[in-house]
Amino acid sequence: MRTFVGVGVVACVLVPCAASVADTQTFVATRDNTIYSEGPFSNGAGIYMFAGMTAQNNRRRALLTFDLSAIPAGSTITSATLRLHMSRSLGGPYPVSPHRVLADWGSAGSDATANEGMGAPAQTNDATWSHRFYSGTPWTTPGGDFVGAASATELVDGVGAYFWSGAGMVADVQAWVDGASSNFGWILLGEEGFGGTAKRFNTRENGTASTRPQLTVVWTPVPAPGATGLGVLAAAFAARRRR
Repeated sequence: MRTFVGVGVVACVLVPCAASVADTQTFVATRDNTIYSEGPFSNGAGIYMFAGMTAQNNRRRALLTFDLSAIPAGSTITSATLRLHMSRSLGGPYPVSPHRVLADWGSAGSDATANEGMGAPAQTNDATWSHRFYSGTPWTTPGGDFVGAASATELVDGVGAYFWSGAGMVADVQAWVDGASSNFGWILLGEEGFGGTAKRFNTRENGTASTRPQLTVVWTPVPAPGATGLGVLAAAFAARRRR
């Protein structure tokens, strides 16, 4: 009686038979802040952050980052979706885009009042328009050091939840998992070509937990060692010899 090595066994030689199961986790922002173009203002402890232009043509940019240390090193990121809750708008719809930040920045105790659109005087180690750590370490370029190309773009209109995903977001998260020391998060840029475009988003300090910035990541972990295709093939040949 002849015994043949089936297609499934051959496939195991090419790809490990111990298939990895994708994992999914939602992370809440660990830092966020707003930088204000008109001076050394910040909002590291506020419940809101802003992106876009005010009616007075002052720019607002939001910074946020996530701790991704729970994702095992070597994992392959297959999906990354940023969720933000927009709670106030000057108008719209206008584009808002996250860009990957290239240098570390601070989020200290500055806490703006009222609707927080004007910010508060920066405290030591807050991010501001001119400094990534006030007042000792400046940005290379005022307004933040970041990748010029947007990682994703979404039109933001009325109050509610908005989502950013796609290849650019996946590439950013993959880079941070592969090299945690480069994880400086994103900076949110709104429409800055004219005034009256600013959007207000809830921060990690916001009292409504469900509206805080969230990042949902899907990844495939490194396959566990042991049950490889070669082992399966060897067992098949051993069974054939016994017959």
